[in-house]
Amino acid sequence: MVGFGPGSKGDMTLRAASAVEGADLVVGYTAYIDILKEYFPDKTYKATGMMREVERCRAAIEEAEKGQTVAMVSSGDSGIYGMAGIIYQLADEMGSDIEIETVPGVTAASSAASILGAPLMHDTAIISLSDLMTPIDLIMRRIDRAAEGDMVIALYNPRSKKRTGHLPQAVEAIGRHRPPGTPVGIVRNAGRKDESKRLTDLGSIDYDEVDMFSIVIVGNSQTYISNGRMITPRGYEI
Repeated sequence: MVGFGPGSKGDMTLRAASAVEGADLVVGYTAYIDILKEYFPDKTYKATGMMREVERCRAAIEEAEKGQTVAMVSSGDSGIYGMAGIIYQLADEMGSDIEIETVPGVTAASSAASILGAPLMHDTAIISLSDLMTPIDLIMRRIDRAAEGDMVIALYNPRSKKRTGHLPQAVEAIGRHRPPGTPVGIVRNAGRKDESKRLTDLGSIDYDEVDMFSIVIVGNSQTYISNGRMITPRGYEI
């Protein structure tokens, strides 16, 4: 399982690049395969669309059982909302004795944070707003607890064309514990060609600017914005 980072080859670790280069077959979601083809045009690829994750992972295991070295790729880190967990679960279910290695990558929160400045310098919660795998009530309860605990909150999958209400609901939950002026950073397509960022606050988020390619980072009670950078103090005496 290979996490290849946010998208650009510059953000891909040497270990991840080596794993892809050394694979007989590279398997992944169609959009991710399209990214990798630009950097590794001579590899053999197998791509499947969204919502076919289990099928994709099962196929990767079956190819590995035939003796091939397979790179199952995920953007970001393969163990953070990626394919690593599914591969391990399926391998156990299938009774497979293949050798499995997890190659870490730069996850979206750290990639977006580097673009914004240094918003993740203190305790951070990463929470996905996608309710395909987790009930929305549980998601909102987690957000409420993270906000109550004064944690910086990085929101993955914040908004889609069909799922427009979860982000305002999350902001409302956070707003029970944070003032409207709390700094918020929005990064779209982190590490990719059309990367963009916006600094705003909890009371002024333009929800139409946010989509599935965005990461939303909400600061804690100490986070501030200075010279176009979002900064969360760690607590050092300066």
